[in-house]
Amino acid sequence: MDIQYLLFLQDFRNSINNALTPFMEFVTNFAVDYMILIPIFFYWFFDKKKGLYALVSYYFCMFLTPLIKLTACVYRPWIRDSRILPAGDSIRTATGYSFPSGHTTTAAPLSGGMAVNTWENKKTRWLSVLFVVFILLTAFSRNYLGVHTPQDVCVGMILSVLSLVAAHYLFKYLAAHPEKEDLFLLGGFILCWIGILYISVKSYPIDLNAEGKPIVDPVKMMNDGYGDLGKAIGFIIARYVEKQWIRFKPLKKDWKTLLLCLVGLIPVVLLKTYIRPFITDIFGSHWGKLMFSIVHVFYYIALFPLLLKLAGGRLQEENV
Repeated sequence: MDIQYLLFLQDFRNSINNALTPFMEFVTNFAVDYMILIPIFFYWFFDKKKGLYALVSYYFCMFLTPLIKLTACVYRPWIRDSRILPAGDSIRTATGYSFPSGHTTTAAPLSGGMAVNTWENKKTRWLSVLFVVFILLTAFSRNYLGVHTPQDVCVGMILSVLSLVAAHYLFKYLAAHPEKEDLFLLGGFILCWIGILYISVKSYPIDLNAEGKPIVDPVKMMNDGYGDLGKAIGFIIARYVEKQWIRFKPLKKDWKTLLLCLVGLIPVVLLKTYIRPFITDIFGSHWGKLMFSIVHVFYYIALFPLLLKLAGGRLQEENV
């Protein structure tokens, strides 16, 4: 049934000469490369706690998704059925196993967290609707492009909803018991490294093609897992550092702060292009991706907030 649905979408793509493919590729690329900039900006500029809510929901998914992917080891649709021909450049960007959809578990907690944040104000509820539409569009785009089955994206949506709910109750608990946060961070740190150990030593299926070569290389499949778990580890480290020693608060919402935060987003994008290759060259593909994830998350959770705090102190001195 799932393959038939993908073949139906494939026939539709072909009937309109792939007219919608560039748009669907834009949606799917925005979900993993740029969507995170919105909660980061919210965390820096508008509301620290609410920005963290969306980001923590995302890191819950970054912990769960690779463990499920590398346990289920479900092959991509075009491996399962040669009639599936992914659209455009999507086959190159579809790394790792298929179940659940990593694009969905990236877009849904980030957009879902922002939908919750913007729903609280009647003036911004229209943004909540847009965020929800983007979640649905991202999930559908993975089917439309032929790189995920409906089951992949549905389970990705379920994981994202569970992560949003878990983050809500975690924040509610920590609001009443703030002294417990360090314990949660320590527990999460230990679990992440157990996860790294698990995906490193577990066995993987090795099915051979007609030439006697593996259809899917398990080593390559593990790479995203290291990166995703590295993001969760990076958040735990950065959150502890920020909470203990930085403790920044969003600055006055004027044009200077707005410009500063917008400029601060530039390295979030550029680090992937210029720093990740350098780190992976030093540490290798797996550990390099993990190390880069830690550095990347540390920048926007702790380092730039430190710069904001220092900038705030300087602005206050100028106004005296």
